[in-house]
Amino acid sequence: MYTLGIDIGSSSSKAVILKDGAELVSSAVAQVGTGTSGPARVMEAVFKNIDVKPEDIDFTVATGYGRFSVDNADKQISEISCHAKGIFYLIPAARTIIDIGGQDAKAIALNDKGNITQFYMNDKCAAGTGRFLDVMSRVLEIPLDKMGEAHFKAKEWASVSSTCTVFAESEVISQLSKGLTRESIVAGVHKSVATKACSLVRRCGEVKNEVVMCGGVAQNPGAVDAIEKELGQKITVAPNPQITGALGAALLAYEELLKK
Repeated sequence: MYTLGIDIGSSSSKAVILKDGAELVSSAVAQVGTGTSGPARVMEAVFKNIDVKPEDIDFTVATGYGRFSVDNADKQISEISCHAKGIFYLIPAARTIIDIGGQDAKAIALNDKGNITQFYMNDKCAAGTGRFLDVMSRVLEIPLDKMGEAHFKAKEWASVSSTCTVFAESEVISQLSKGLTRESIVAGVHKSVATKACSLVRRCGEVKNEVVMCGGVAQNPGAVDAIEKELGQKITVAPNPQITGALGAALLAYEELLKK
């Protein structure tokens, strides 16, 4: 049996195909999200170069910000549930999940059965999200994939607002005009992300190991380092951190099939 999980976020689209709820047949990421060509592109990409065709899929679960826009989905499930399922499948020791995507950040607490015991999310403001890092990357003229490298070159961490992207942008421009190094500002930007993420984690109660990070921002080692320092705990970055929601969706799709 083949199941498909598709995660349509604000800035990227992800898809995973599983065989019998265990074998990863294919995965794909398109770096554009809901309201764009992203869903169509990721669907085309996930079936490329494999023998499985769309008509072979037995059940499809859609998740993410744009889950209700996936016409061929058999069911829509929240990204909280899908990330929890995907992370626990990959890392059964996970008890705390930090997921930072394009426009929101989430903290999820799990028990030893992989069930969600608490969660909090910040979806009212872009501060502390991937969009925040996009803006800072543009202002600093440092590509996103180079921000981690710049972070570890910083001799000090600048102070950057964690409450508002617009304020933080003005703050960064002011700091540049005062001669602060780009590296120190990058480190300060990452600390700002860490402050927001860790406030969500602490609201979930006692921070329990293993702490696992997923989402696009998990690919930024500078952001991961800042969160580790803010939390005072080691963080495990999930394998292929962008696709954990889609993986969880495919796993939940298989569970739906077993109910029939």
